[in-house]
Amino acid sequence: QVQLVESGGGLVQAGGSLRLSCAASGRTFSSYAMAWFRQAPGKEREFVAAISWSGARTFYSDSVKGRFTTSRDNAKNTVYLQMNSLKAADTAVYYCAAGRGMGDRPYEYDYWGQGTQVTVSS
Repeated sequence: QVQLVESGGGLVQAGGSLRLSCAASGRTFSSYAMAWFRQAPGKEREFVAAISWSGARTFYSDSVKGRFTTSRDNAKNTVYLQMNSLKAADTAVYYCAAGRGMGDRPYEYDYWGQGTQVTVSS
């Protein structure tokens, strides 16, 4: 079992940066792939990024590739999402998720954090 808590969201101007953190608890944290999703008002939950249990492999949605980077530190039970060159379209609630694979669909993940709001102003 894994419990997840996101933090680091806030208000930032377009072109700026934020770093989100997802703190995990549970003795099996390092066995799970981790992912980030986001959901804007009136829209479906959207895949952002995923990282393998070891951190060796990552993949990103086309909309964030080249701007966002996900990483993990298993010793600290934490996964990160570094967001650069933020756009107004990045405004959403960002969720951290844990699962056995590295898929891009929400149903593939078993555990979810509560979400953290990211707002990008122009």
